[in-house]
Amino acid sequence: MLVDLQNMIGDYFHDVFVNNVDWWVLLGVVAQGLFTMRFVVQWIASEKAQRSVVPMTFWWFSIGGGTLLLVYALYRRDPVFILGQGFGVFVYLRNLQFILRAKARGEDTNSGPG
Repeated sequence: MLVDLQNMIGDYFHDVFVNNVDWWVLLGVVAQGLFTMRFVVQWIASEKAQRSVVPMTFWWFSIGGGTLLLVYALYRRDPVFILGQGFGVFVYLRNLQFILRAKARGEDTNSGPG
């Protein structure tokens, strides 16, 4: 029974990660990598500052990863993913707009390094 389960799981992951790989999957992986990097830069900036910091790079990675994931979701015709990423990209762009406006006025954006 455990051997059968192990074989089923192995076959599943082989199908998902080997048989189904195409350029769209590679785009999705790159997009997810960009999206993940936003948390890495936020974590590093917060550790350096010893307080919670959201650097501007966080928003750039959010926009890049979110946009590519939206393109991927549109291609895959996934309505849940389309709605989530479409709304997310709007929010990321709006936050970046707030930061850039504040910087233009010479205000402290509290966005930290990056």
